Amino acid sequence: MLYVFGFERTGVLLSDLYFVDPKPAKGQEGAEHGVRLEVRELDRGELKGTIYSAQPIAAGRPIWRLDLLESVDGQPGSFDRTHHHPEFTGWDPSSRVFDRGLSAEPLKWLAERLEAADGPLAVLGDDDKAALRAAAPEIVEAAGRLLDRVRAGELGVAPSDAPLTDARAGWL
Repeated sequence: MLYVFGFERTGVLLSDLYFVDPKPAKGQEGAEHGVRLEVRELDRGELKGTIYSAQPIAAGRPIWRLDLLESVDGQPGSFDRTHHHPEFTGWDPSSRVFDRGLSAEPLKWLAERLEAADGPLAVLGDDDKAALRAAAPEIVEAAGRLLDRVRAGELGVAPSDAPLTDARAGWL
């Protein structure tokens, strides 16, 4: 499932995720699942038809990523793999950054980051920062709903057609 919150030049995208890294970092072996949130540039394309045609929209360059993940075989609610990536080089994220506050209260931590719109989000324009702050409660609510559905086994599940030594299922 994919949620998109679009502002003037940027957007927040959320999706469920199931992931198995074939070359995991020590202590991060095994499958993980949860919710991925990315702040991205939004690109508005030129109309493909008349003035009444659908507006082409593309989710462009990533700015910041938050992974509300936990081990598939672990305790639900542990948030033992929850982290963020404060920057990107092109399309590749920086290393995982773990934060005790994030793992302890991930949705509260997310709300605080969105409402502050600082750190990696400081690059957003003033209008997008204001829109992000206003939408923060709705974004956090959507993240919570996705997490509930992952824990219920509805989302963030292993793909049935891929080997489990290397898998990535989800929009993001």
